[in-house]
Amino acid sequence: MPTIHIVNETELREVVSLDMTSVEVVEQGFVALASGKVQMPPIMHMEIPEFNGEMDAKSAYVPGFDCFAMKVSPGFFDNPKKGLPSLNGLMVLFSSETGVVKSVLLDNGYLTEIRTAAAGAVAAKYLARDNIETAGVLGTGGQARYQMEALHLVRPFKNLVVWGRNAENAKLCADDLGQRLNVNVSVADNPDAAALASDVLVTATPSKVPLITEEGLHPGLHITAMGSDAPYKTEIAADVTASVDRLVVDSLAQSIKQGELRLVVEAGLNYTAFELGQLCNGSVPGRQNNDEITLCDLTGTGVQDTVIATQAYNLVTKAGSGQAFES
Repeated sequence: MPTIHIVNETELREVVSLDMTSVEVVEQGFVALASGKVQMPPIMHMEIPEFNGEMDAKSAYVPGFDCFAMKVSPGFFDNPKKGLPSLNGLMVLFSSETGVVKSVLLDNGYLTEIRTAAAGAVAAKYLARDNIETAGVLGTGGQARYQMEALHLVRPFKNLVVWGRNAENAKLCADDLGQRLNVNVSVADNPDAAALASDVLVTATPSKVPLITEEGLHPGLHITAMGSDAPYKTEIAADVTASVDRLVVDSLAQSIKQGELRLVVEAGLNYTAFELGQLCNGSVPGRQNNDEITLCDLTGTGVQDTVIATQAYNLVTKAGSGQAFES
């Protein structure tokens, strides 16, 4: 009988970290996606409005990989008020040859946090200026923290500006990141003020209305927008998205359907967008000069889930952790 490897969050945290290895794994996923050979179905999305919740299911088959992942990711954004994390979920890893279940990764959203933050680092690697002084983040949750840690890996910064709807939470987030990264911290009064103060800004909120307008733009700014991953979310004003000097997305189809390009298309604005994988494989250049204003919209792809789940499975089996069960 086939053996299923079951791994819990604690065991995964022992072997998978937000480090350059994870960033490189996710970057190679984007390279594979740009090849046109990946099979990646549209995201299955379901809303639970009564409880300010949603659920996404993502998957992708990457040729050459022994396994492919199916990730189920609930997001319930009132959970922090209940002492629970906003994100949860698990990944199931299947054999690419037989379809047999190889592993169940009970990560409670941890691997999603890692691969999402790693994608932010990849975006900054190609689109942020080489030397930055100040980073900014909109949002105060777990992903906001991970994004700043990931950015610091590829673009070390000295100062950090945080904005959140709740000023107290923003202060707590800023203090936490200040200690983790050994940087100077401050709290911005509004989103555009955070953008104006930043060389790189990451937006990590579930906002349903634009937070960044033309008022926040300035030469040399890079924005990574990763909060809009559903047809009712947006963080960047449509005219900003359409008018930046270089616009990059993780998946053009997803960005149009549920990312920042949705409002651009609905408004009938002209735009030119490239996919992040094209920058990673060298077919399209990244930032061209220090004055460009650049934007990368990350909606989250099934490729990221397959590559990080495969990496986690390999590390767990090498460490001899987890439990094996006959199906």
